[in-house]
Amino acid sequence: MDGLRRGEDVTITEGKGKDKGDTKVVDSSGDRVDHYVRSSVKNAFAKVIENENAKCEAAEVKEEASEALLHLAKETEDLALKERESFSPILKKWHPIAASVAAVTLHQCYGVVLKHYLAGTATLTNEMVGVLQRAAKLEKVLVQMVVEDSADCDDGGKSIVREMVPYEVDSIILRLLRQWIEERLKTWMEYLNRAKESETWNPKSKTEPYALSVVELIKLAKEAVDDFFQIPIGITEDLVHDLADALENLFHEYTSFVASCGTKQSYIPILPPLTRCNRDSKFLKLWKRASPCSVGGVEMLPIGVNEGHHPRPSTSRGTQRLYIRLNTLHYLLSHLHSLDKTLALSPKIATSTRHRFGNGRRKRANSSSYFDFAQSAILSACQHVSEVAAYRLIFLDSNSVFYESLYVYDVANSRVRPALRTLKQNLTLLAAIVTDRAQALAVKEVMKASYEAYLMVLLAGGCSRVFYRSDHEMIVEDFESLKRVFCLCGEGLVPEDVVDREAETVEGVITLMGECTEQLMEDFSIATCETSGIGVVVAGQKLPMPPTTGRWNRSDPNTILRVLCYRNDRAANQFLKRTFQLAKRR
Repeated sequence: MDGLRRGEDVTITEGKGKDKGDTKVVDSSGDRVDHYVRSSVKNAFAKVIENENAKCEAAEVKEEASEALLHLAKETEDLALKERESFSPILKKWHPIAASVAAVTLHQCYGVVLKHYLAGTATLTNEMVGVLQRAAKLEKVLVQMVVEDSADCDDGGKSIVREMVPYEVDSIILRLLRQWIEERLKTWMEYLNRAKESETWNPKSKTEPYALSVVELIKLAKEAVDDFFQIPIGITEDLVHDLADALENLFHEYTSFVASCGTKQSYIPILPPLTRCNRDSKFLKLWKRASPCSVGGVEMLPIGVNEGHHPRPSTSRGTQRLYIRLNTLHYLLSHLHSLDKTLALSPKIATSTRHRFGNGRRKRANSSSYFDFAQSAILSACQHVSEVAAYRLIFLDSNSVFYESLYVYDVANSRVRPALRTLKQNLTLLAAIVTDRAQALAVKEVMKASYEAYLMVLLAGGCSRVFYRSDHEMIVEDFESLKRVFCLCGEGLVPEDVVDREAETVEGVITLMGECTEQLMEDFSIATCETSGIGVVVAGQKLPMPPTTGRWNRSDPNTILRVLCYRNDRAANQFLKRTFQLAKRR
């Protein structure tokens, strides 16, 4: 065939070939012609590479290699057409599918170069996509050439087509795209790990009260989404899910990082031993002598409480940093909606694949988001961080004016007003730091923590607190004042019905404190029998000590028992001594 290309005369005879001067006589047997066709095509392909100076392994820049592959694909296609039009018709007399053999050989030659090119590239680029798409076009031309040339064969050309190992361009692009997504996720996680080591939870600025790390993280995510849709291929719904899943893994990881701020239990005081009230306490008598009453409407405050007329907020730096965590979560949540919209509405998604969900895909036809799980995790984290911040604020930052001071030694001289002044200042600071969308939840959790602290003052206040039945009215007034703080806070951040609903447990306990001791003892006996399964107590039978669950309510026997323990009268003391041998306080 080299001779044919040079335009020389070639004699083709039957039987074995032999030399006759400068002219080569070719054996017309099918195998020999097949060999000559393949060898000739390979030589021609090698010359194309040499002439174009486009050996991919010698290219130093990816763009150069890509450009070379594009040129090579065009030259290969031209060579195939030339074979079919100029040489194959001549050889068809001795080899019925000579054009098919040429096409298959060229397909194999280009495939080797393409494979080598792909092995030398680490990430998917637009240039690579162009090469793969051009390779797919070349493959289509060569396959069509084989089909047309083999139409008259006994097997329809199936045997020769089997020699064409498909380039599988779609599979290669899919694999490289998923590899691209994995590499992006790896980059994100590396950034996140660096953030975990250096994050201080200081605000980005006064006007941007959230962590810098979340800003950078969202920037990385948006850049990835933009780059993803810039890749010049038809993006399928499955590929969008792959990207969304990678992003969701990142958001889950970051959310867990932000929410890793401890638990509210670490701020709740340890419950003091349960003992019965001692009305003859020498310390109590000394206290009463030192502050016998309130004179001229001026409150006598416990030792150590010095709030002044203009109390400053007691919110610690640690609590303020929790507010920044909360803002950070809401910043992430708001941008999650934006990313979700970009993924869902992109015109680059192939229309035929929209709303077609593969097995195991989390997004369902009735779901409006690619990030349902991430959103749920963020909302849960917001709840957790708000709760921890609230309990830190009330039980740590405000401890000196609340749990340590309220009703200490005497209800009348240690009312709730000082604690409310500080609480209002703290809520004002909270509103100044916490973003608008997060304020309602944050204030609600402060309210719940305040109610919890109030209950602990009444039921687990230690040996410095005693209550008379006559204190009931003052306690009712104080708790109503506490509720009003939250009803008026931030123009209804917490709806009044929510304030009332959350207050029901505290009000139930306060109601117990207004009952006579005999009624409390009866309530306690009935509740203990019901919860322990005793039924009716017979004469001489002792009641079991109810366990402390911390879930206070007026029907809980342990709650009623605690009201009795803090009740300062003879009947309560006798009942507790007779029933449980509880010691007096010292």
